[in-house]
Amino acid sequence: MKQIITILLFFFIHTVYHGQSVKKLNDPAIVSQEKRAVFESWGDWRPYPKYNFLGIQTNFAYATVWGMWSPRINQDYKDGADLRPLKPNGTEVQRLATVKVEESKAEQIKTEYDTIYKRNIQDFAHWTATTVDADPLWLLYYKTMLRPLNEFPDDPQTAQDWGIIDPEVFKIMQWSGKIDRLKEKLDLLKEKYKMSRTMDMPRGKRFLMYHETLIGWRELLTTIRNNDKTMSLSMSYKKKVDEIKKIFQPQTDREIVASIMTKYKNQF
Repeated sequence: MKQIITILLFFFIHTVYHGQSVKKLNDPAIVSQEKRAVFESWGDWRPYPKYNFLGIQTNFAYATVWGMWSPRINQDYKDGADLRPLKPNGTEVQRLATVKVEESKAEQIKTEYDTIYKRNIQDFAHWTATTVDADPLWLLYYKTMLRPLNEFPDDPQTAQDWGIIDPEVFKIMQWSGKIDRLKEKLDLLKEKYKMSRTMDMPRGKRFLMYHETLIGWRELLTTIRNNDKTMSLSMSYKKKVDEIKKIFQPQTDREIVASIMTKYKNQF
């Protein structure tokens, strides 16, 4: 019984071993065809012809593959142009080069698109009035420079509201209509400042409005100070003239001669 089991095991192992073995085929003609199919070599036309001493080709394989008995398509293939797809100027190389160029172009387009998209997002952030308080240039400069205008009364009624030192000067400016003209300029500046802070517009235009408003505000302050100073000087001059008039009493020629005679009558 033990011998029977041993014999069966031997046959089983032998069958499995030989059943799993693979014989490697090495056909030179197939290898050369594989080379022609890619890039390695084009002119290796196996099987090669064989000639006897009379110069007659005797290789049957060559005759049926490339020779006189071969199909016309085989002969055209052998005598035709190099068809390797991976040769330096092959179709596959050209396709891969085209793909590479297209990938580069696609990457460039994507980069440009991303740049435009990011720029549009930035432009939108600067367009909308909801982000004006976060703009660096506003925070660093215009916020401080335009704060006096923003805090200036919308409807100033007194000399103190206008920054005029002398109340008398303020009354004269009211009487002459200068306060009304200043009020018109102030209203325009206030409205322009409000528009620059609340309307949606490009960032450059917004800062142009800031700058124009700042220039107008400085001109308004200069006008107020100049009027205050000029009219204060005029009033001071008028007071001096009035004081001189009170001290100096003009006399007629007769009164002058009489006063001189009275003064010097006892000296001659």
